[in-house]
Amino acid sequence: MRQEPDQIFAQPLAQVTDFVFNEDVARVFPDMIKRSVPGYPTIVENIGVLAARFAQPDSVLYDLGCSLGAVTQALRRHVRSEQCRIIAVDNSAAMVERCQEYLLAQNSMFQELLPVEVIEADILSLQFQPASLFALNFTLQFISPIQRPELLTRIHQSLLPGGALILSEKLCFQDPEEHALLTELHLDFKRANGYSELEIAQKRSAIENVMLPDSLEQHRERLLAAGFTKVIPWFQCLNFASLIALP
Repeated sequence: MRQEPDQIFAQPLAQVTDFVFNEDVARVFPDMIKRSVPGYPTIVENIGVLAARFAQPDSVLYDLGCSLGAVTQALRRHVRSEQCRIIAVDNSAAMVERCQEYLLAQNSMFQELLPVEVIEADILSLQFQPASLFALNFTLQFISPIQRPELLTRIHQSLLPGGALILSEKLCFQDPEEHALLTELHLDFKRANGYSELEIAQKRSAIENVMLPDSLEQHRERLLAAGFTKVIPWFQCLNFASLIALP
């Protein structure tokens, strides 16, 4: 499937509206995420590697906020537990449609892949089945902070013993100098990947009221309050990190 370059914010906009995961974003999302999130390919591929350790036979693996299914594809490449199946969920119809197309393309390249059910749904109202793995890959930051504790509590309650939640998020930092430095380094990363100052500024305006990041300390406290016993950071690149939370 041909991937288009991200030029959504390349021209001056009369009004910058809030960022939404619509068809325009779905069409350019692979390029957008690769050029915007430091370490994204490493995170995605290694979620598959990590999942292989926690996935249990005859269990469900959830990819919540699956977008185009990059994590789901990584799970299928690495998890070999018998009778596992993946449920990939996103609330964007455009993302779900393209995710299904990408998974069909993966089917043609690999054999004996885990079965996947792709669902268009709001993960805040979805009833979870008992599962050995949940992946929230840059999803929680788009959910209202008030609703985050309940979601994490329900995930914990649905996790099988020995399972895990893998949570990837953009971070903010409590130390102002640390926060300012890593923010500027992230902007340097975007510039190095070809984004103009106009694109950076307009994207920031579009996303600042939609994506609300937390600090690592806030994530740890919230996960422990939800019932998880251990929170282990396994990856960080600039102000983006991924954690393993154990029940």
